[in-house]
Amino acid sequence: MRRLFASAALLSFTLTASASPPPPALTRVRIVTSEGAIVVALEAKRAPKTTANFLVYVDDGRFDGTAIYRSARRKADPKFGFIQGGIGTDARRILPSPPLEPTNKTGIRHVSGTISMAHGSNPDSATGNFSIMVGDNRGLDAKPGARGFAAFGHVVAGMDVVKRILGKPTCCGRDAMRGQMIQPPVKLVRVERLDGTAKPTGLPKPWTLGIPRR
Repeated sequence: MRRLFASAALLSFTLTASASPPPPALTRVRIVTSEGAIVVALEAKRAPKTTANFLVYVDDGRFDGTAIYRSARRKADPKFGFIQGGIGTDARRILPSPPLEPTNKTGIRHVSGTISMAHGSNPDSATGNFSIMVGDNRGLDAKPGARGFAAFGHVVAGMDVVKRILGKPTCCGRDAMRGQMIQPPVKLVRVERLDGTAKPTGLPKPWTLGIPRR
């Protein structure tokens, strides 16, 4: 009788688990650059709004043909810092910004290999520009008086490519980016999902029609 009860309980658990599979915690994306490919795993469960925002740019092809344009190396140790890329200031590709998901809410810190969304002076202004850490950059985490940046995944392949881009020659730029603009920028050939189903917006794509940037 005890064995029969245990078998029935196991069958009930199995049927319940089969009927309601948990959503995948990670979504992998391949970032193909002129220096090689980088694969990142996005934290769809812990940073859902930031991940969804990034995936819309991926699914619409809004990153394709853009660039990785910034290498922010530490002055004390240039082997570390972060690279930044995406749509830059191209208003033709921009989509509405998601609210910031700070690191003290998500638990995703700016350690080496982390991918994070860039934003301006308004923390809720992230669009289609992202950064990848080389070494820990905990100054980008949330702290008292500063909401920081939204980390939302990590590199699972191609960290050698990230480091190679960090070492590219730089110049120019202004304010926080002074002297950090990669010359010439590294081409961002395409960005593509490796998991899940693409969900493009269906919105017009003026950057593909030769319409000038604003």
